[in-house]
Amino acid sequence: MTQKRRTAGIRVVGEGLNIHLDPGPGALVYSISEGFDPQRLNAILVSHCHPDHYTDAEVLIEAMTHGTTKKRGILAAPRSVLRGSDAGHSRAISDYHQQMPEQVIEVSAGLSFQTGDTGISVTEAKHTDPDAVGFRFHTAKYGDFAYTSDTEYFNGLTKCYAGVRLLILCVMRPEGKPWKGHMTTNDAIRIIEESHPEQAILTHLGMRMLLENPEKEAKLVEEKTGVPTTAAIDGMRLGFGETIVVNERGKNGQQGLNKFL
Repeated sequence: MTQKRRTAGIRVVGEGLNIHLDPGPGALVYSISEGFDPQRLNAILVSHCHPDHYTDAEVLIEAMTHGTTKKRGILAAPRSVLRGSDAGHSRAISDYHQQMPEQVIEVSAGLSFQTGDTGISVTEAKHTDPDAVGFRFHTAKYGDFAYTSDTEYFNGLTKCYAGVRLLILCVMRPEGKPWKGHMTTNDAIRIIEESHPEQAILTHLGMRMLLENPEKEAKLVEEKTGVPTTAAIDGMRLGFGETIVVNERGKNGQQGLNKFL
């Protein structure tokens, strides 16, 4: 609500790959201001039916389909986003907009699909939207990276992320401040210890986390796990290639780019 941190999601860009992941409020505006043409998108992924993850999905669909003039691209989202759910969620994307992409995929944990040369596996999440999911991305050249989306810790969560090189975790709360359906720093430590990524990123930082100092929480995770850990900032760019590089705002990364909008 405050936009102390942006809610525009993550842009994933690589050879033949241009994905917007969880396009919340500001996704269109910040894409343009950061130099990412939304008309170049070839996939939009939505993890669950909460407005900080889906609000700009329809306008990005219109951009991806070049103002509705070309049936192109993939929309991948769970049932709650596409059709609503028994938990009280109304669909977030209209029938009109769902007719625009070339392919609409209703995702659930365990499903796999392809965009370009990148395979995407849908991972399990436990959140206040029971249809919520995360995503794991498989690249032929550089291995895997993954995004947990909003979830609480549960038995079996870390098996979804074993072997990933880069793990992006939605960590809303600091150490010792739990909230149902979300992760704390303590949960992030446990997941990272069990999955052993090369690099971890903490994102989706709530107000409690911001007041506690995200950089301090990231340092705690790194000290406990031995895994380099960074708290996301607006405009951060991550180079994902033979090495993983966390770049300062405005600096270009390697081929294969995660961009926090």
